Amino acid sequence: MSTTFKLKKNITMSVLVNFAIFPTDKGSSVSKYVSNVVKMIKDSGVDYKLTSMATIIETETMAQALEIIQKAYVMLEPDCERVYCVATFDIKKGDKGRMSQKIKSIVNQIGEVSK
Repeated sequence: MSTTFKLKKNITMSVLVNFAIFPTDKGSSVSKYVSNVVKMIKDSGVDYKLTSMATIIETETMAQALEIIQKAYVMLEPDCERVYCVATFDIKKGDKGRMSQKIKSIVNQIGEVSK
């Protein structure tokens, strides 16, 4: 059974995704694989921030966010028997630039924070 959903066009939105993807069958250091994924994200042109535990991206559509996650998996799949991926989404209509705005909002409340 297939269901088609139609999304409204021309809606400004912000899709924040915090995700980690890596092979589980390549030993304790997987930076070789993760760095290739991060380079793909960097080259995609979306706003992103690398953290020690995941990468945060901000896209304008859900389709764009899911495409990046799919590309990351496609990069790992040929060399990896098992891939782990976890993702959390914060989707909001009517906004852009929330990755930096959310931090500014906290700084305005309590002062400088570790970034």
